[in-house]
Amino acid sequence: MHVPDGFIDAPVSVATGVVAAGAVAVSLRGARRELDERTAPLAGLVAAFIFAVQMLNFPVAAGTSGHLLGGALAAILVGPYTGVLCVSVVLLMQGVLFADGGLTALGVNITDMAVVTTVVAYAIFRTIVKLAPHRRRTVTVASFVAALISVPAAAIAFTAIYALGGTADVSIGKVFTAMVGVHVLIGIGEAAITALTVGAVVAVRPDLVYGARGVTARPLEIRDSPLAPAAPGAVARAEAPAAEPATAEFTTAEPTTSEPTVATSRTPEPVTAPRRSARHVWWAGLAAALLCAGVVSFYASASPDGLEKVAHDKGIDQKAEDHAAKDSPLADYGVKDISDARISGGLAGVIGVGATLAVGSGVFIVVRRRRATAESGRV
Repeated sequence: MHVPDGFIDAPVSVATGVVAAGAVAVSLRGARRELDERTAPLAGLVAAFIFAVQMLNFPVAAGTSGHLLGGALAAILVGPYTGVLCVSVVLLMQGVLFADGGLTALGVNITDMAVVTTVVAYAIFRTIVKLAPHRRRTVTVASFVAALISVPAAAIAFTAIYALGGTADVSIGKVFTAMVGVHVLIGIGEAAITALTVGAVVAVRPDLVYGARGVTARPLEIRDSPLAPAAPGAVARAEAPAAEPATAEFTTAEPTTSEPTVATSRTPEPVTAPRRSARHVWWAGLAAALLCAGVVSFYASASPDGLEKVAHDKGIDQKAEDHAAKDSPLADYGVKDISDARISGGLAGVIGVGATLAVGSGVFIVVRRRRATAESGRV
C-alpha cells in the first residue's frame, strides 16, 4: 500500500506530513516508557523483520497480491509508540533506498501504514485481551483479529485521504469499495503472519512480548522442601497437625542469656527471578529476516499489490510521477548492474535488512539512553 508520488496533491501531502511528524514526535516520547535495555535492540530487529517480510508478496486474487503492513505486529511485540517508529523507519528506508513509496508521499504513507494500523490494531488487541481469559492463546487470537482489521482500516484511511487530495477525477465510492474489498483479503494474510510470529515468540519468551505483559506472567512461588533447612530469618511453616497443643516450654517467660532469637514477625525478602538474556531470540529473528529477504523473496508474487491494482483499474495512477530515487543502486529491490535476478534481489534484501536494523537500533538505543538520563537526573 505504498503511495507513490503524484497520487495526492501538495496541500494534503503537506498536511499528512505534519500529522506524521507529530505522531513520530509523540511516539519518540512514548517509546521512552516502553523501551528498556533489552527491548531497545529487539525493536530494531522488529523493524528489520517487517522490512524483510514486506518483500514477500502473496497472491490474494486474480492478478493481485498483498504484503505485510506490520503495524499490528510491531505494536504487539514492542508497544504502540515504538511500533509507530518501527514502521516509520521501514517506510523511510524503502522510500530513500529502494524507491518504494513516494518521498513527497512519505507523510501519507506514515500516517496510513504506521499510525492508523498501529493505533487501530493495538486498541482492538487490548480490548480482546482485557475481556478474554488471560492465557497465552488469547494473545495469539487477539493478534490475529487486530491485524485482520488493521489492514482494511488503512484502506479506509487512504480512501479518505484521496477524497481530500486525490489528483485524478475518479469515483470515491468505487475506490472505497475496491480498496476495502481487496484489503480484507490481504488482511487475512496479515493476520496469519502476525499471529504466527507473535505466537512463536510468546511460546518461547513471553516476557519479551509487550502486549503479553500482565497476561502470561505468573508470580514466582518459592516452596520450602520439608527436608531442606529453614533459611535464616524465614518464617517456619508448621508441619505438625494444627490441633496439637504447644508445650509449656514455649510459653515460659524466663529471661535468657543465650544468643538472641530471630523474630518470627520478620517479613521474608521477595525473591526476584533472574533476568534472561534475549540474545538467542535476537539472533533467531535476524536469521529469519535475512532468510526472508535474501532467499524467500525471490519466490514472492510478482503481481501488483492491492493499491497498485486498484489504482490501475480505477484510473488513480493517471498522474503518478517518477520517483526521485528511481536511479538508486537499489531501486525496485535489485542491485544495479547485477544481471542475475536471484542474486540481485537477494543481495538488495540483505542490504535492506542491515540498513533498517542499523538505523532502527540506533534510534531506539538513543531513545532508551535519553530515558535513562532523565531518570538519573531525577534521582
